[in-house]
Amino acid sequence: MLKKLKQRWKVNGINLVLIIFTFALGGSLCAITARKIMALTPIEERFIWLLIYIVLITLLWPFFVLLISIPMGQFVFFKDYLSKVWNNLSGKKSTVPLIAVFASGAGSNAQKIIEYFEARPAAGKVKLIVCSKAGAGVLKIAYQHQIDTILLDKEIFFHSDAYIIELKNRNIQFIVLAGFLWKVPSTLIKAYPNKIINIHPALLPKYGGKGMYGNHVHEAVISARDTESGITIHFVDELYDHGNIIFQANCNIAATDDAKDLANKIHLLEHEHYPVIIERVLKMQNRS
Repeated sequence: MLKKLKQRWKVNGINLVLIIFTFALGGSLCAITARKIMALTPIEERFIWLLIYIVLITLLWPFFVLLISIPMGQFVFFKDYLSKVWNNLSGKKSTVPLIAVFASGAGSNAQKIIEYFEARPAAGKVKLIVCSKAGAGVLKIAYQHQIDTILLDKEIFFHSDAYIIELKNRNIQFIVLAGFLWKVPSTLIKAYPNKIINIHPALLPKYGGKGMYGNHVHEAVISARDTESGITIHFVDELYDHGNIIFQANCNIAATDDAKDLANKIHLLEHEHYPVIIERVLKMQNRS
């Protein structure tokens, strides 16, 4: 049973213990508080007393569980858990845009995006991490934030729409590429028209195209002795680094900068701007 709960909730053994302890302690405090409240009432009829007691527990339980979850480090889990319970009971479907982040590496951009939307739950929610590389750091980040993951098979990605069906089944509405190294196939672009965006570590149209990613870009910029570089956030189409540009930000390059120095400056721009622009695009699309 515990193994099934770990798989269902996407948590490790320690977090599972903390979650169960939070459930138990929150429930106990809820019951004690409800009894003390009932002791102050003049109600003697057993049935009415029990009915009100049950209502009190139902109302108090979410509050106590959320309160206990804070020192237990499980607040995000219980916030999402209670939200799902409420939506199921009310039959209400979430109107928050659900995002899939496609990544291939360490996942620093993915982490910033996840944290940004966790702090702004009404703006959007990272529902899924899609990764092209087993053992990539972004998978660990997803695990820490209790986000579902899909590890892509290259053959299926380029020659099947099975993963697109999976995205649709999970109600994914928007796709963000964050260090995703494979070229996006036309089938995915057609399934999500103007709903896939990418960030490129240069000022497009310069230094774009096949093979221009990561340090390859920074080394090319340094070799050309450019005095500035930056980031470009753009919609994704069938060509590498070609879709309509949404936003650009630049940084100066000192004469003493090497590719590593430039990479650090670009990372700062990515982390500062990418989550904000994602939210802006989501708002614009919601209004249209």
